Amino acid sequence: MATSSLPKADLTSSGRPVFLPNEIECSILSSVDLECDDIPNFPLLKSGLLILTTHRLLWLPDNNPSSSAAAAAAAVALPLSFVTHIFSTKKSVKTLFHSPRVRFQASLDPSKSVVMTAVMRGKGDTDAFLAKFWENWRARAWENDVQTQTQAQTAVGSSSVSGSGPASGSGGFYTREGAVRMVGVSGILRKEQEMWESTDKSLQEAFQDLNALMSKAKEMVILAEKMRQKLLSGSSSKSSATNDDEVGSKEEMQDWMLSVGIVSPVTKESAGALYHQQLSRQLADYVRIPLERAGGMINLIDVYCLFNRARGTELISPDDLLRACSLWEKFDVPVMLRKFDSGVMVIQNKSHSDEEVFARIKALVTNPDTLRTGISASDAAMTLGIAPGMAKEHLLTAESKGLLCRDISPDGFRFYVNLFPEISTDDVYLVKDYGIYNTWVRVASASRLE
Repeated sequence: MATSSLPKADLTSSGRPVFLPNEIECSILSSVDLECDDIPNFPLLKSGLLILTTHRLLWLPDNNPSSSAAAAAAAVALPLSFVTHIFSTKKSVKTLFHSPRVRFQASLDPSKSVVMTAVMRGKGDTDAFLAKFWENWRARAWENDVQTQTQAQTAVGSSSVSGSGPASGSGGFYTREGAVRMVGVSGILRKEQEMWESTDKSLQEAFQDLNALMSKAKEMVILAEKMRQKLLSGSSSKSSATNDDEVGSKEEMQDWMLSVGIVSPVTKESAGALYHQQLSRQLADYVRIPLERAGGMINLIDVYCLFNRARGTELISPDDLLRACSLWEKFDVPVMLRKFDSGVMVIQNKSHSDEEVFARIKALVTNPDTLRTGISASDAAMTLGIAPGMAKEHLLTAESKGLLCRDISPDGFRFYVNLFPEISTDDVYLVKDYGIYNTWVRVASASRLE
């Protein structure tokens, strides 16, 4: 428990809340105090972020890079299922001289209900927040999740599949029946999952009659069956399997899930004045996996395409992306925006080391086979496991450090190891019995004999 009465809210490494399955962020207000006079020694929750979702009311302390651990420990969450009543606001002369307040009754203990007050000291729209608060509380989306999970478990039992896969959704907010409306890529996948669960029996019968199809169609059928099994079985199914086929299947699933979409993308409607700040934190969480796959550095253009694809219909502009990346300097996040001398902008991990990259490049150019011919950006890309464009930027940076020399020809750029530091200014013809220069002379002499 984060406090004596309120559950703790888990945060990501960038300070964003970790959302529950199907939970969607609806509204964010800044500079909000959370008070409760009915609880003795209620913690001091002053001037924080109040986040309303379809399932919970979250309070996060002010973002302070130097105290991220303390911020995570102080974050609290109140499930909307605990709320028993929301008081209507009354307009009077007295309210004109006080900060707007939202009062609601919550049952934190089975035997006792308390009245809590959210004091809005910022510039957010309190009336709009209260309206969404009423809407989400009356919709009771958490009950629909329980029903969906029960139906999924029933379907799993009928098809002899263990576990239940995590559902994902985005957009919203509600249908006429009170269910959370799903939009974007994640919503499409959720609808597909529901269709698979409701037609599981007929789908398996249909699979038995597909033997006569062409090979490409058979591959697509196998892929569809694999996706269905993975979504139904979830991460808990066969967690102990370590064979190559299982590992490969998990990697394929990770690649597919990478482009599924963000469950609750930050929007200008929900975040208001905090849009770029919250977008920056969500972006920092999202690029973690792409950075790991790209070797710790990825082009900003590629991030723009990946991030927008994950957001579904909630697209952002290039300017929004650039502003979000620029805010990382103020936050305690493990990623950073970097601009090369050529003007190319990339996102990289803070733990990324240029010295390690330079060491690998030097090992490549000092290889006897490349001492004479040099290397291209494509050669470096294959060695470093990155895109040729990024490899070229690393080569140019290594040249600026004096590690390489560049040759420009009709065939393009080629880079060679810099031998000038090993050449004596007193005797340019002196070749020592050791060093890279000596190796280069021997390689060049052998090539002439050939």
